[in-house]
Amino acid sequence: MNKLKIAIQKSGRLNDDSLKILKESGISISNGLNQLKSTVSNFPMEIFFLRNSDIPQYLKDGVVDVAIIGDNILIEKGNSIEVLEKLNFSKCRVSLAVPKMLKYNSIQDLQGKKIATSYPNTLIRYLSEKGITADLHQISGSVEIAPNIGLADAICDIVSSGSTLFKNNLKEVEVMFQSEAVLAVSPKISKDKKEILDKLQFRIQSVLKARKSKYILMNAPNNKINEIIELLPGMRSPTVLPLAEKGWSSIHTVVEKNELWEVVDELKLHGAEGILVVPIEKMVL
Repeated sequence: MNKLKIAIQKSGRLNDDSLKILKESGISISNGLNQLKSTVSNFPMEIFFLRNSDIPQYLKDGVVDVAIIGDNILIEKGNSIEVLEKLNFSKCRVSLAVPKMLKYNSIQDLQGKKIATSYPNTLIRYLSEKGITADLHQISGSVEIAPNIGLADAICDIVSSGSTLFKNNLKEVEVMFQSEAVLAVSPKISKDKKEILDKLQFRIQSVLKARKSKYILMNAPNNKINEIIELLPGMRSPTVLPLAEKGWSSIHTVVEKNELWEVVDELKLHGAEGILVVPIEKMVL
């Protein structure tokens, strides 16, 4: 039987989060330390642990069928590769930064300057769009030290919390784009493997939807049910069940996590009591 070949980062936070979402999708992974490939016991799939920077080429060549990868890497090395799903983890941004003491007014201040980066293609496109010509120095790793040793006037690198910039006396001056982990597919994927991928993507979508949602249930007097239902933005229709106490019902629904507290405040004002909020493991639509 054909197996879907999926690539993920071999180490680091993206590796951890990628394995987590696969396991939450019901994928049973037999992986040990320092393995380059893992088998899956309950799904037709093999997992390859690769260097992030190598994954776009493996996708292009059809060596792997699909990958979980930061879209910053795809933009740099694989902008012809299709993204199937944004995965809402490993978020960062690709930014330009300069020394803190440098006065910075606009991108024009970088005209003719030396910029160090691990993302030369991305930087060239960005500067070209802005009409800026600069002297690029390509560096692999530790880009943030370049201004301190006189190698560059500015850097282009990924930024998460900004703590690394702060430690190196740099300030973020331009956010080029936001990045996160994505599910990307090879242009050479076969039809039968695409059918397997569709099943995997469906599972991942169920996990992602659950992560963004909360199950909420409450008690309410029957004369307030219609008002309360109007407040609920959840699924197709809330569930309403009669309670043993006459004149009261239990209302169950799903709400978006980022709307939760605003909804709860309104529910309380409209007579809801005993409000319970429960995490959702999977959400199959």
